[in-house]
Amino acid sequence: MSAVIADDTKTSDGIIGIGEEVGIEEVHLNLGELDLTSNEFLLDEVDVHIQQNLEDDIVKEALKTGVDLRQYSKQIEKELLDVENASIQDYIKESQNIASLHKQIAACDTILERMEMMLNGFQGDLSSISNEIQTLQDQSITMNVKLKNRQAIRGELSQFVDEMVIPESMITHILDTAVTEREFLEQLHELNHKINFVKEQSFREARSCQDVKDILEKLKIKAIAKIREFLLQKIYSFRKAMANYQIPQNTMLKFRFFNEFLMANERHIAKEIRDEYIDTMSKIYYSYFKGYSSRLMKLQFEEMATRDDLMGVEDTAKKSFFSSRPSLTNRSTVFTLGHRGEVLTSELEAPVIVPHAAQKSEAKYTFECLFRSLHFALMDNCCREFLFVVDFYMATGSVAQNLFDAIMGKTLTMFLKQMEDYVNDCYDSIAIFLSIHIIYRYRSMMQKRSVPGLDRYWEALLNAMWPRFDYIMQLNIQSVRDCDPQRLRHIDVRPHYITRRYAEFSAAIVGINQSYPDERVDRLLGQLQSEVENFILKMAAEFPQRKEQLVYLINNYDMMLAVLMERTAEDSKETESFKELLQARTQEYIEEILAPHFGGMITFVKDCEVMLERGQAEQLKQEERRVQQIVRGFNNDWKKALETINQDVMRSFTNFKNGTQILQGGLTQLIQYYHGFQKVLSQGPLRNFQIRNELINIHHVMVEVKKYKPNF
Repeated sequence: MSAVIADDTKTSDGIIGIGEEVGIEEVHLNLGELDLTSNEFLLDEVDVHIQQNLEDDIVKEALKTGVDLRQYSKQIEKELLDVENASIQDYIKESQNIASLHKQIAACDTILERMEMMLNGFQGDLSSISNEIQTLQDQSITMNVKLKNRQAIRGELSQFVDEMVIPESMITHILDTAVTEREFLEQLHELNHKINFVKEQSFREARSCQDVKDILEKLKIKAIAKIREFLLQKIYSFRKAMANYQIPQNTMLKFRFFNEFLMANERHIAKEIRDEYIDTMSKIYYSYFKGYSSRLMKLQFEEMATRDDLMGVEDTAKKSFFSSRPSLTNRSTVFTLGHRGEVLTSELEAPVIVPHAAQKSEAKYTFECLFRSLHFALMDNCCREFLFVVDFYMATGSVAQNLFDAIMGKTLTMFLKQMEDYVNDCYDSIAIFLSIHIIYRYRSMMQKRSVPGLDRYWEALLNAMWPRFDYIMQLNIQSVRDCDPQRLRHIDVRPHYITRRYAEFSAAIVGINQSYPDERVDRLLGQLQSEVENFILKMAAEFPQRKEQLVYLINNYDMMLAVLMERTAEDSKETESFKELLQARTQEYIEEILAPHFGGMITFVKDCEVMLERGQAEQLKQEERRVQQIVRGFNNDWKKALETINQDVMRSFTNFKNGTQILQGGLTQLIQYYHGFQKVLSQGPLRNFQIRNELINIHHVMVEVKKYKPNF
């Protein structure tokens, strides 16, 4: 077996040489000449190659069919040679095209080489341009920073120069313009700013401050002098007779910056003006309120409550021979509220009482009305003054309170002394209690206005009034406790004047106390109520008959309950207590008025019900005679008894409505007893009594009872 090796290297003539044939045996010899160490690796590869050939499908098929491989190999070599020769012929045919292609490739290489040189040149140029751009960018950033720094310095320097320079307009207005003009106030603000700026720069040792310091000092002195003169003139104008100090006070508020300027630049001048204002206003308020108070208190009723005007004292008590004070014509006015409660509602913020106008009309007022007018004026002026102090002097907290106390202290001390003197001699508990609640309302109003100036004054007034109210209440309680029914004049079943006083007084105090409840009031009213209930029981014991005692108790309880329900809440503690007492005594009275006419029937019904419950019905056989007497007595007298009961009830009770309700309750109770009587007669051995046939039908009784039903 042989192989053909073709040398396709191109000659100079363009002719391709044909290689010589080499035998396969020579290849084998050449393989045998290899070094043994290197052959081991080659043999391994040959074995792998042979193994792969053996796995070939054609080789496997040839081995299976027993084909001679040598012949097959020669055949393959021959085919390969034919293919190789055919390929050589194709190369020869295309030799011209291949040569042309070679030339074109060489020309392209030349062109690409020139392009490479050009691109390398461009790359060098771009590199140098990039370096130049980076340099320009760095220069631009540096210039931008320098520009910003210069602009910042220019702005601050320009502002510094503007702050430091004193314009001609400022000098002109500070020296020549009136302080009330808007231009002066504007330039004063600017001057104050420049003074503060120069002070700040002086601490930084700025040399330019020395250039303007003298001018600013002179302008400051001039401005302070003009401001001082203006404010003192306004304060002095308060002192003129009949002057309305509120007008110049409002003017001062428009120029509150004047005080701020003085406080910042000349504190002793500011203190001088403030002290002058405090001294002036303190005297004005003291003079005004002292005169107003003295004239106002002359309008009080001459007839006032005294120590003898107590709840348990008789109406006929005469004044002492040595006493110059008249006793009240009607002592009940001390315990009745009437229209006096309007001082807490519609009249609470009414205009103050004008003394000379009231004197012309000869009007007189109760103490609480004068107290309301006086303290409404005080509250109004104090609120305005406190807000002025806070606004004009820029004071807050304890500083504002101290300034306010310095202005109003003398007036408040005078008021407190007057009120304490009056309260210590007062025996009108309603007037004091109304005054206490006036204080509560005015204090609440001032709290809503955020004015705490009078808090301590209100507290001092309350500390003076509450003990006095408690003392007067204890006097009334003791007077009721000490009241001896046997010393009183002839008594009847109508409501007693002491209980009426209590009802009016208790309703007044409870009604007032509802808005600002206080446990002290509840405690005192509880003690008074207990004593009044004991007094009523002692008075009732003076009547010999139980029915009269019950009528007296019912009339008094009903009167007190009616007054309390009219003027207080229905669920108040006092009304609930008297409702229970009235209901209990009413039920007892009904039993009393039914007993004389129907007592036998009522007792029989109760006895039989007890015996039936115990299972002793057989013992009722012995009651036939008793039943006959009851039935025949009822049949003969029941209509007459109804009329008698009606007349008795209507004569006994002062309150017609209450009497009608008691009558209806008694008749209803009678119907229930009669129904119970018939029910008892229908049980056990009683149903065999012949007397049952004589019983009047209960419906007939009910028709007769309805005749006494009121038409309203």
